[in-house]
Amino acid sequence: MKHLTFTVTNDLNYDQRMQRICSTLAEQGYVVSLIGRKLKKSKPLPNLSYSQIRLFCFFSQGKLMYVEYNLRLFFYLLFAPSDCFVAIDLDTILPNYFVSILRRKKRVYDAHELFTEQKEIIGRPLVKKIWLGIERFSIPKFKFGYTVNDFIKTELNKQYGVEYEIIRNLPFYLPITNQDHVDEPFIIYQGAVNEGRSFETLIPAMKMVNAKLIVCGDGNFMNKLKALINTNEVANKVELKGMVSPEDLKKLTPRATVAIMLFEKSGLNQYQSLANRFFDYIMAGVPQVCVNYPQYASINYKYEIASMIDDTKPETIAFALNNLLGNAVYLKKMKQNCLLARQHLNWEQEKKVLIEFYKKLFSSVE
Repeated sequence: MKHLTFTVTNDLNYDQRMQRICSTLAEQGYVVSLIGRKLKKSKPLPNLSYSQIRLFCFFSQGKLMYVEYNLRLFFYLLFAPSDCFVAIDLDTILPNYFVSILRRKKRVYDAHELFTEQKEIIGRPLVKKIWLGIERFSIPKFKFGYTVNDFIKTELNKQYGVEYEIIRNLPFYLPITNQDHVDEPFIIYQGAVNEGRSFETLIPAMKMVNAKLIVCGDGNFMNKLKALINTNEVANKVELKGMVSPEDLKKLTPRATVAIMLFEKSGLNQYQSLANRFFDYIMAGVPQVCVNYPQYASINYKYEIASMIDDTKPETIAFALNNLLGNAVYLKKMKQNCLLARQHLNWEQEKKVLIEFYKKLFSSVE
C-alpha cells in the first residue's frame, strides 16, 4: 500500500486534527508516518495505528528553530520511505517540496490557516516578508491540497491558482457520558494560549462573571496571561491547567456549563478562522460564547449553538457569559441544539472527503 508522510512543527501529543487524519488513512490501509519535534517537556507518545517520529532540535523557538528543524526535516525525508510528502502549513513546506522534487514523489499541502495573516506575523514586517516569500514560492508548486474552510480555499485559488478541497476540523462522534452534575458552574477554554485569542479582554471580563474559567492549553501568551490574572485580581476565578491530553479533554469539556471561543479581529487568519475547539464544544454538548465572524456565524445561523458577540470588549464578553449562565431555559435550548448539530458536524461524515482525496491523488498523473 502507498506510504504517506505528514510533517508538523509540534510534538504530536496534542494535535487532534493530525491524529484524526493519520488514523483514518491508516484504517484505509495506507502506511502513515507523522513527523514532529521533540521538545524538552514532550511526554511519551502513545502507541497508535501509524508511525510517529519526533526530531530533536537544539533551538526551541524563533527563527533559528525553524531553520534548524527544516534542515533536519529535509535530511530525514530525503532517506525516509514514502510515496507522498504532506506539508502541514508553511513552516514545513520547503523540505517537503525539495525532497518531493529530488525523489520524484507526490506532494500535498494541508493549509490549516492563512499562515501569513497570523497576528504574530502581520505585526512584524520583516518576518511577514520572509513567510510571504516562502508562500509565493511554494504554494503554486503544490497542485494537490486541502484546507479547513471555503474562505481560505478561495483566497489560495485567487492568489496562487490552486484548487484545494475543504476538510474541516471536525471531531470524532462520541457519546456524551460525562455530563455529571457539578456543584459550581464553570466556563472552559481549550486550545492554544497564543496572541490574538482575546485574553487581554477575557480576563478583565471575569471580574464581572460569577463562575470559574478553566483554561486548557499553553502557548506564547502564557506568561502575559498569568500577569493579566494577577493584575485583574482574578486568581480565584481562573484555573490554568496547561496542556491537557485529548482523552482528558473529552472527560472535562462535557462537564462545563459554557465554553468560550474568541479571536481578535486583526488579520484575516483570525477573522476567517474555523477553529477545532468550536466543533469540539458542539460535540461535547456545551453552548459557547463565540465571536460573530463569518465562518462561525454561517454555522450558528443553521444550528444556533452559540451566543454570538460583535466585539471582544470585557463588558460584551461578560454580558454574553452571564446571559447564558443565568438563563436556564436559554442554556437548555442551546444544549439541545448542540446535541442535534453534532449528528452532522462530526469526523465520520467529514473523513469521506479525505479518503476520496487520497484515492484521486494516487490515480492522477502529475
